[in-house]
Amino acid sequence: MSNQEREPILSAKNLRLLKEPLGKNNPITVQVLGICSALAVTVKLKPAIVMALSVTIVTAVSNLVIATLRKSIPDRIRIIVQLVVIATMVILVDQLLKAYMFDVSKQLSVFVGLIITNCIIMGRLEAFAMANKPWPSFIDGLGNGGGYGIILIVVSFFRELLGSGTIFGYPVLEKLGLYKAGYENNGMVILPPMALIFVGLIIWFHRSKDKSLVEKR
Repeated sequence: MSNQEREPILSAKNLRLLKEPLGKNNPITVQVLGICSALAVTVKLKPAIVMALSVTIVTAVSNLVIATLRKSIPDRIRIIVQLVVIATMVILVDQLLKAYMFDVSKQLSVFVGLIITNCIIMGRLEAFAMANKPWPSFIDGLGNGGGYGIILIVVSFFRELLGSGTIFGYPVLEKLGLYKAGYENNGMVILPPMALIFVGLIIWFHRSKDKSLVEKR
């Protein structure tokens, strides 16, 4: 293949694969996938960021591996192969967290292992990586993992701030003097149902800003 025929690494198509899941085709707010994680890992900002990075790494690398092997994977066992690749990546991420971020690993508990069943990852492997080349698949994984992570980070920011009065453990509301003004930490914000309410509000806001998302329904 000549240089002129070679697609640039960051071509318009690849940039679209990276950008669309961050907004217009977000896996949570548009595709309504991977919402369960919001229940468990968004009480504090730090675990949410670690979970977001973990899912992004697993999605991107799994996409890359499956796209590389796609022509040699028998159709009848493709789901098994996909699960093996995802599980291997999740085990590696889990062991790295235990080795270098043990406190966060304990907070995330079993939810790191449950990345294996995250429908965003399985969906991208089946819908994209099985039909596309390795590099675009890797970019697609980064975009969808990033889109998922943005929502988790936004939800955890408000839950930690309003529920605990802190950001990364720093007493923001206390330093601002809001407790003296009468504010009290809202215990309801750190309960699991409030995570879904926050996600619902984000979905409503996103769709109200982009009417085309409503028209597609």
